[in-house]
Amino acid sequence: MRTFVAIEVNNKDVLNSIHKIQAELNIKAKPVELHNMHFTVQFLGEVSEDMVRKISGALSSLEFSPFPISFASIGVFPKPSFPRVIWIGTNDGVNELEKLAEMIRLKLSQLGFNPDKKFKPHVTIFRVKNKIEGISDKLEKFSSYYFGKQTVSEIKLKKSELTPNGPIYTDLLVVKGKK
Repeated sequence: MRTFVAIEVNNKDVLNSIHKIQAELNIKAKPVELHNMHFTVQFLGEVSEDMVRKISGALSSLEFSPFPISFASIGVFPKPSFPRVIWIGTNDGVNELEKLAEMIRLKLSQLGFNPDKKFKPHVTIFRVKNKIEGISDKLEKFSSYYFGKQTVSEIKLKKSELTPNGPIYTDLLVVKGKK
């Protein structure tokens, strides 16, 4: 099964702000559904059920304290002239988020999982199939937009099923931070 480790965006005010921007941008791209908003901490790819048990064991031993993060700014991957992904970033809480991602990376590296790139905290809000002209101008007015904040209090191991209507994510494990 196709799996990844995620931190969900679950604050209603943040989700409402994201939805507002998705509507206002009015671009030819597929908006990510609000219930699917998350940080992909580490993509694990296709794994067996036995490996899911090992991953769950490794992640269950994680210890972290909940921490606040705030969402601000809009960006694109790979470049503004040819975006494939439009995302929102974080400012407050980035260091804690990166530390948590590194703790997860270290636990999973013992099982042979090594990410192909460094964790860059972002939440995908659009996936772009075809080239969009003038996207930089549209995004510019949201460059300093503040989406709100939430507390990161859990990480999840998720299963991802790709369907013609978009991905379906299922929680396989929830690890809560210790207060």
